Amino acid sequence: MKRYAVVGTGSRVVMFLDPIATTYREEARIVGFCDPSATRMRFHRDRLVREFSHPDIPLYAVEDFDRMIAEVKPDSLIVCSIDATHHDYILRGLAAGCEVICEKPITTDAAKCRMLLAALPDNSRSVRISLNYRWVPGVTKVYELLRSGVIGKVQQINYEYLLDTSHGADYFRRWHASMEQSGGLLVHKSTHHFDLVNWWLDSLPTDVMASARLAFYGRENAIRRGQEPLTRYERYTGLAGPEDPFRLDLAADEQMKKLYLEAECDNGYLRDKNVFSEGIDIYDAMSVIVNYRCGAILNYSLNAFSPYEGFRVSFAGDRGRLEYEEIHNTTLAPADGAAAPLPKPGKRLRIFPHFQSGYEMEVEEMAGGHGGGDVLIQQQMFAAEPPIDPWNRGAGPRQAIASAIIGIAANISIQEGRKVPIRELIELAPQADSLREIW
Repeated sequence: MKRYAVVGTGSRVVMFLDPIATTYREEARIVGFCDPSATRMRFHRDRLVREFSHPDIPLYAVEDFDRMIAEVKPDSLIVCSIDATHHDYILRGLAAGCEVICEKPITTDAAKCRMLLAALPDNSRSVRISLNYRWVPGVTKVYELLRSGVIGKVQQINYEYLLDTSHGADYFRRWHASMEQSGGLLVHKSTHHFDLVNWWLDSLPTDVMASARLAFYGRENAIRRGQEPLTRYERYTGLAGPEDPFRLDLAADEQMKKLYLEAECDNGYLRDKNVFSEGIDIYDAMSVIVNYRCGAILNYSLNAFSPYEGFRVSFAGDRGRLEYEEIHNTTLAPADGAAAPLPKPGKRLRIFPHFQSGYEMEVEEMAGGHGGGDVLIQQQMFAAEPPIDPWNRGAGPRQAIASAIIGIAANISIQEGRKVPIRELIELAPQADSLREIW
């Protein structure tokens, strides 16, 4: 039975805890929690013991991380801490002889990438990064079609990602609103999207040019729109009433209440800060151009204050065009009269060969988080004998660095107003012709 220790016990860790305690309970066991908040650790421990009859789990403060490793002797370490600390726990876990599973992004700046590259074992598969969007069936189908050559060699990609004013706003009320802790959305969120492009192209980035701003959230934007009352609250925001769409009531959700509201006494962390407050230094509107070793060009944009959520990506090949779209949800009111209808949640995949009729392909739907991707990646992580994956969807540390470094370079480009060569920041497999050559 494989033994897992966990560092970082916010809400995201449930993706790792629950399959261990249920589907893979005969093959895996959680043997230790480490977190700044004893309240959060107790919540997860008590829930697993009560709901799934999991054995008791010892709890350790962050300053006792090394003691946890020494005492519980895990085979594997699961890292779900704040993004800026991921590299540290990966290296400490490896030094202690553990395999490591880490949430994305692998890290947040170029210096930490260099530190990881210098310390990672050669050709070792002892580190796995949870880049779970590769495992979504529609996304995998795009990979399969591009490999088949149906549109020829890909020359250009246009990728637009929209976060709505529910999901998008949430990044601006928690620690993610600090560039120092998260690297901003171009690292924390876009690492998913850059990883998909790297994987779809089977290539590595060469240089990055970007532009971005904080256009909607933050105190100055609220004042500019004549909404200064929105800035007067440290938490909840705005009218602080149920009619305020940016209000988050932690007490209304039992899990949020237990994980965050009742945990404030541990370290003072506020999960429901005002999205229109001072101190936010990340961007909410971003555009990035990336050049690749294979010759393709990516045009990417991310917006965090859209009325609806989803993404559209198109590939221009020398034999045609492929388009893929996912609409996830919407926060708009229902349309009536002359109003524009809401985009319907769902997925759409279309192919337009040169000089032929275009056609649409059915996209498989799966239950579970991230469109069914979570279930598949959990099987790879925790099953004693996971099935063979013909699409190379597993992601190791160097592949994860290849996605994070695009967002890191984009942040530098925004700050300095110039194109940033990747080789200026890191030496990432300079002789590699494809992503598959590195792990």
